[in-house]
Amino acid sequence: MRVPPLPEVRRLTEKQRDAWWTVLLVDPVATPLVRWTAMWTRVTPNQITWAALVLGIGAAACFAQGDWQWLVAGAVVYHVSFILDCMDGKLARLTGKGSAFGAWLDYIFDRVRVLICAVALMGGQYQRTEDVTYIWLALAVVFLDMLRYMDALEIWKVRLNMRRRQRERAEELGLIDASQDNGSDDDPENDDTPVKGAPRVPAQPTGSEVSAAASAEPAPAHVVPPAKTFITRLPGYVPLRDFLVSHRIRIHLFSGIEFQMTIFIVAPLLNSIFWPTVAAGALLLAFEVLVVYRLLLATRAFQRTMARYDRMEAEMRSETAGPSERATLV
Repeated sequence: MRVPPLPEVRRLTEKQRDAWWTVLLVDPVATPLVRWTAMWTRVTPNQITWAALVLGIGAAACFAQGDWQWLVAGAVVYHVSFILDCMDGKLARLTGKGSAFGAWLDYIFDRVRVLICAVALMGGQYQRTEDVTYIWLALAVVFLDMLRYMDALEIWKVRLNMRRRQRERAEELGLIDASQDNGSDDDPENDDTPVKGAPRVPAQPTGSEVSAAASAEPAPAHVVPPAKTFITRLPGYVPLRDFLVSHRIRIHLFSGIEFQMTIFIVAPLLNSIFWPTVAAGALLLAFEVLVVYRLLLATRAFQRTMARYDRMEAEMRSETAGPSERATLV
C-alpha cells in the first residue's frame, strides 16, 4: 500500500484527544514507527498486540526480582510494551486492517498485562521486605484498573445512547436532516474506552470557538447549551481546557493510562513503590468522581432536552390541529 507522509499519518492515526502521557511521551515515537512498519513490513495490528503482551510479561519478570536495577529494567520494558500497545490501533487505522476481534484482544491483553505486572511488582516487594501491605496494594491496583475501564465503557455506552436518542428525536421533529451525519455520536473528549482501530471523528469545538460561533450565528434548534458548573466557573479552567484541547490532551488528566504509568514506570524508577501507588490510586478515584459528576450533568441535560422536544411536539400538534382537535388537546 502507498503510505502517506508523516504529517498525514499523524492526522489519520493519532486521536483528536488523548492522555497527556500518550501525547507527549508515546505518539512522537509510535507514529513514525507505525509509518515505517506499514511501509516496510507485513506486520498486522494483532501481531503487535501479541508483542506488547510478551513485553509486558517480560516487564513483570523484571519487577518480580525486587531489586532497583531490575525495577528500572522493568519500567523501560513496560514503556516499550505500552508504545507497541498504542501502535496496534494506529496501524489498524492507517491500513484499514482493524477488526472487532482485534479490539477485544487488545482490551483483554491490556487488563492481563496490568494484572501480571501488579502481582509481580508487589510480589517482588513483598518477597524483599516481607511486608504484607504490598499484597493489599496488588489487589488494590487490579481492582482500580478494572473499575476504571468498566466504568469508562459503561459511561461511553450511556453517552452514546443519549446522543443517539436525542438525534433521533430531533430528526422526528424535523430539526435536523436525517441524511446528515456529523459524527456527534462520538465525543473524543469523553470517550475514554480502549477501542483500537476506530475511525477518527471531528474534534468538538473549544470554549472560545463556541463563543465565537455563537456570536456569528445562532446554534441549531436541537442544540441545548451546556449549563455552567462549579468546574467551569473555576478561575482559569476554561483557558486551561482550551490550551490542553489545542494540544490534543484530554481534560481528564489522570486516567487509567497515567495510573498505570505512575505505578509501573515512575514508582520503579524512583525505587519507591508504596507512596506513588497510593497517590496514583487516590488521584484516579478523584478524577473518576469528576467523570461520574459530568455524567450526572449530561443525563440532566438530556432529560431537559427531551422534555423540550416533547413541548415542541405538543406545540406543533396544536398549531396543525383544527378547532375541535385543539379543544381535545387542551
